Amino acid sequence: MKLIVGLGNPGKKYEKTRHNMGFLVIDQLASIWKENSFKDGFSSHYIVNKEKNTILCKPQTFMNLSGEAVYAIAQYYKIDTKDIIIIYDDLALDPGTIRLRLNGSSGSHNGMQSVIEHLKTNEVKRIRIGIGSIPPSMQGKDYVLHEPSLDESKKLTTLLSKPCRRLKPILEMTF
Repeated sequence: MKLIVGLGNPGKKYEKTRHNMGFLVIDQLASIWKENSFKDGFSSHYIVNKEKNTILCKPQTFMNLSGEAVYAIAQYYKIDTKDIIIIYDDLALDPGTIRLRLNGSSGSHNGMQSVIEHLKTNEVKRIRIGIGSIPPSMQGKDYVLHEPSLDESKKLTTLLSKPCRRLKPILEMTF
């Protein structure tokens, strides 16, 4: 069984914010797989796709505690960390850019740090979705918890509208 986790914050207030790139990708993958019935459990909304032997997961613990949900679902389904991939936003990448990392530090991303701490390893695959750098006039928290600008939205919409083309090869390479 594989586990694909998109990080974000639950609730309407955060739905379209930069910090919810992981949730948006999971929703798009679910749509492409014609899966629309997320279950509630393990402090998450999740879908088990038996045909693909994959679980899509959106932790509902808020970003900084994401590791709790990832750990709970991985333990229950006995998923090895080599079969987990985390998708999240990244300030160091231009909007709409995708980068794959097979392991490493959290890069100061609190959600990824929580995952590393709960799984007790930094050998966790991740796909980072660029959201651009923080403008000098804003604090980091304010930037990630706001909706993207019109220009950013166009780039992100292009990315999210074609996840099979852009993400499928990455997912196939990593699993």
